[in-house]
Amino acid sequence: MAGPVTRFLGGSPGAVLLRLVILSLIVGFIMHWFGLYPADILRWLLDMVDYIYRKGFAFFGEIVGYILLGAVIVVPIFLISRLMKSGSRR
Repeated sequence: MAGPVTRFLGGSPGAVLLRLVILSLIVGFIMHWFGLYPADILRWLLDMVDYIYRKGFAFFGEIVGYILLGAVIVVPIFLISRLMKSGSRR
């Protein structure tokens, strides 16, 4: 019988901690490899907030454009994957 902490974490606290440490090490190595650091990410977020503030609602029009641009790739891939899954069930 799993306790509430184990259910919340999805496993024993020790195992979850070990997985998080290993995953953090891998992500940290990859970020270092690409030259990304927490200060850079924070600076990017602050610049993005400043950009949104300066551009006002025009930014939201650009967001819709980005969504549509991404949807050109994402939606067909999603539909193909759903069709492939439905075909394998038969």
